[in-house]
Amino acid sequence: MSTAGFWDGLYAGGNDGWELGTHAPALEDWLNAGGAFEAGPAPRVAVPGSGRGHDARLLARRGYRVSAFDFAAAAVTEARRLAAADGVAVAVERRDIFTLGRDFVGAFDGVWEYTCFCAIDPARREEYARVLHTILRPGGLLLACFYPLREGGDGPPFPVSRADIDRALAGHFTVLEAGPPARSVERRQGLEWLVLARRDPS
Repeated sequence: MSTAGFWDGLYAGGNDGWELGTHAPALEDWLNAGGAFEAGPAPRVAVPGSGRGHDARLLARRGYRVSAFDFAAAAVTEARRLAAADGVAVAVERRDIFTLGRDFVGAFDGVWEYTCFCAIDPARREEYARVLHTILRPGGLLLACFYPLREGGDGPPFPVSRADIDRALAGHFTVLEAGPPARSVERRQGLEWLVLARRDPS
């Protein structure tokens, strides 16, 4: 799962069981309830592991300047096509998310995380949290819907526990809110944990 070829193979074989076909209910509900990454004109939001870009397009429609990143060429191609078809501006880049800190230090006001944390090697979760800390401006917000909250060891998606989440965020983010989202797609009900956290100053 640490190579682009692995994900390209899943797309090519139609083994993209994470695909919802639409944006995440948790993100839509947060936005509808008045959630915002920053007051002011067109804040920048990053969507790592963006897949076909459904969440990125929703954020763009809500006025954010969105940068979407994915490892798989097929996902990037489809995300660009869908954004063009919807008439929304989303910058979609094929990228290893662990390299984002090289080019985007403090570049974003917000990050939306969904199904990327569970897709990477679990041994790299704290490294991933450091990347998100690096690309957010001081005080920037991380909104993350962690999935799947279950036992086991196989993946992806790799199981996630609340202890895993706390351990990865510790020292990088201050958790402002946490709890199950009000709404999940049927097959993910009871398996998601929504966290709003602020990037620590240092």
